[in-house]
Amino acid sequence: MTRLLPPPAPDAGDALPACRPSPETLELLARRRSTLARVMTGPGPDAAQRDALLRLAARVPDHGKLFPWRFLTFEGEARARFGDILEARLRDLEPDAPPERYELERNRFLRAPLVIAVISDVTENHKIPEWEQIMSAGAACQTLLIAASAMGFAAQWLTEWYAYDRIARAALGLSSGERVAGFIYIGTASEDPSERPRTPARASAWGG
Repeated sequence: MTRLLPPPAPDAGDALPACRPSPETLELLARRRSTLARVMTGPGPDAAQRDALLRLAARVPDHGKLFPWRFLTFEGEARARFGDILEARLRDLEPDAPPERYELERNRFLRAPLVIAVISDVTENHKIPEWEQIMSAGAACQTLLIAASAMGFAAQWLTEWYAYDRIARAALGLSSGERVAGFIYIGTASEDPSERPRTPARASAWGG
């Protein structure tokens, strides 16, 4: 499958079109489906593609220009090193867990060639509500999913227990005001996902 790179970013002050009709984008959105991390394999994005993904993710709506998120990337041996931390933490939390449970944590980040942690970094006591800043981080997660798919990669957005564990958070270097918005697993699908049942969008017209 062809893996693509986006065009260069515009310069500040460049005129940009208010809209850009794109049947390909509409088809991608209509058929977008997460791929389970456990069925991912290599190759993953190369350095240029990884950097492009991060650049695209940073173009999400950001009221107040606060940049209320940052990214941590896990590639190569860093994935195994973080897995060692997760295994050690689980041994503290569940000392009687079966061996396969520890193995799962040890290999968790090895499921995909690239894992990107999106960290919500809220500016407290600001005129921009915290909720809006948090939603911007969520938008960065979703943009990573869409951009990865458009580049030809499989992706899944997960949090899982370690996103909320104080020891794992410390290992990630999170400050007291930061939270994990998601871990985005990116790689090549070893099998295609199938469509799942979906509920129609809940919508109604407000009548005053």
